[in-house]
Amino acid sequence: MGVVIRNLQKVVPLRRSRLRKDVDTLRHILGIQKFDLGIICVDNHKIQQINNIYRKKNVPTDILSFPFYEDLRPGKLPCPLHRDELNLGDIFLGVEFVMKQCREESVDLHGALTVVTAHGICHLLGYRHETDEEWAEMLQRESYILSEFSRLTGQQLESLMKRCGEET
Repeated sequence: MGVVIRNLQKVVPLRRSRLRKDVDTLRHILGIQKFDLGIICVDNHKIQQINNIYRKKNVPTDILSFPFYEDLRPGKLPCPLHRDELNLGDIFLGVEFVMKQCREESVDLHGALTVVTAHGICHLLGYRHETDEEWAEMLQRESYILSEFSRLTGQQLESLMKRCGEET
């Protein structure tokens, strides 16, 4: 199956083919091509609902990640026993929220979506940012991912990292 991208919002025009290509590059960098991944693009209303239900935060946000493997240690890949366990989980992208951030910062939407998606994938792989130490570890991993992404694609996204993903 690979990557499933669903665009359930109509507020922001979205090029799913570009997002898919960028996600495939992120998966290559992380060595997770054999794992399935779902990306659901939603508007502010939907991401706020989900954020309220699962995090008790009644505000829109940029991304919410729902890992298939709850207790992964950061940097360790899952060891599935069956084919139907080759799943990392789902990411909900708050596309409208990210677009608002992009307008305020004058940055490219698709680049920002790639940065935020990298952040979400890190969550699916066990990274957290509940403590300063966890945050530093996650930022280091994201920085590596984005520098590799830039090396492979020529897109310079490292500067967006500081502007994106701060709301998660």
